[in-house]
Amino acid sequence: MSWFPRLLVTVFSVTALHAASARDLSGEERALHALNRLGYGARPGDLQRVMDMGVEHYIDVQLHPETLPQPPALTQRLARLPAVQESAADAVAQFTAAQQAAKQDDEAGNAAGRQQRREAYQRMAEQVAEARLARAIDSPRQLEEVMVDFWYNHFNVFAGKGIDRALVASYERDAIRPYALGRFRDLLGATAHHPAMLFYLDNWLSAAPGYQPPRRAGNGPKVNGLNENYARELMELHTLGVDGGYTQQDVTELARMLTGWTFAPRQMGRTGESFRFDPARHDNGTKQWLGYTVPPGGRAEGEWALDVLAAHPATAHHIAYQLAQYFVADAPPPALVDTLARRFLDTQGDIRAVLATLFSSREFWNPAYVGAKFKTPYQYVVSVARASGIDVLNIRPLLGTLAQLGMPLYGCQTPDGYKNTEAAWLNPDALTRRINFATAYASGKLPLAKPYDVDDAPGMGRRQLERAAQPNDNARWTT
Repeated sequence: MSWFPRLLVTVFSVTALHAASARDLSGEERALHALNRLGYGARPGDLQRVMDMGVEHYIDVQLHPETLPQPPALTQRLARLPAVQESAADAVAQFTAAQQAAKQDDEAGNAAGRQQRREAYQRMAEQVAEARLARAIDSPRQLEEVMVDFWYNHFNVFAGKGIDRALVASYERDAIRPYALGRFRDLLGATAHHPAMLFYLDNWLSAAPGYQPPRRAGNGPKVNGLNENYARELMELHTLGVDGGYTQQDVTELARMLTGWTFAPRQMGRTGESFRFDPARHDNGTKQWLGYTVPPGGRAEGEWALDVLAAHPATAHHIAYQLAQYFVADAPPPALVDTLARRFLDTQGDIRAVLATLFSSREFWNPAYVGAKFKTPYQYVVSVARASGIDVLNIRPLLGTLAQLGMPLYGCQTPDGYKNTEAAWLNPDALTRRINFATAYASGKLPLAKPYDVDDAPGMGRRQLERAAQPNDNARWTT
């Protein structure tokens, strides 16, 4: 298959072949653009199917994923992954038990026991990753999967931090996925209450200055007073944006309003609750925040703050910019951002309505922006898997490739999440690794299911796989 790496060298070395054109897109180009932007590219037969049903109808269906039944094979596969089904409380209980067992093994010098604990952690992580990748590759609800990835990065939680190893499955399932196309305020609240976020950004330990915790038993958490981490990222990343008009004092005052928002890992298995408000930790003083005087109100202070942030014009602009950047161009047209921000405000943060406006905009269909987005490693790996038409039963090669490309799944350590711009991912080393992955995939050298030949993939045309393997989502190419 010498044609494949030669083609890849060509398309990877050219990133500006999507020059602006005054002509309208053809029907095939419109369908391919929709498949690449609303999802992770075409599976065998998808292109013709979308052309037959009409691009507008395809978009409408994607905006309403509940109307699309999941393939039985995917449903059965997900059902066989215990870590994906467990509640946050059960996952934490198992994780805590494993930690305690590992400690006992360390004290006893039991190396075999420690190895068993590591393997248990690895199985948990792989099951969560398998569920995400299986959905992204096989689910017909492509826009839903794209938005789950988008919002997870927006409200990023690093899976490598302590107890969050056990919580990312619940976080994505319970706080992200149900609201990916819903109301932004609901999404914001779900992430704010989830123990994965409370733990990751340390709000679970935040308390009013002068708080005297009860005597801790054993190695319980140490509460050291006010922690501003979550309050800062809540405004800078999740809502208003870095230029949203808030001050350091606003960060401190919001942190005071959110004191007492916590969870109790050791009690979760017994009570089943994943969030609790601790009035003993709450700062009951009056706050001055974003020009408001906030009287003491306990938990209601934080809920009201989320209401204000979700409805703020700066939030509307921040979310509109990020959506336009993700779906249209790294430097999105200001007029489009303004249009989306107005739609966000007019619909009280209805994500589905904002996306419908985006997908019907002139900018989205402007040939100057078709092919203008450079695929992230995640988008690239998933699109190649979809284009091949091969059942990916072993996800380890994909996970390894994502790690090599600098985008391990759930592995972004910083709260700003992974970037989706060309500048973040386009470099010579990354291109070489992409070429190596595509070549190995096409030659059947990856143990995904069984050896195969790309030309023999059912219903798979060579041109379609060539397009899917391109770093740009629809870049023109020549040999």
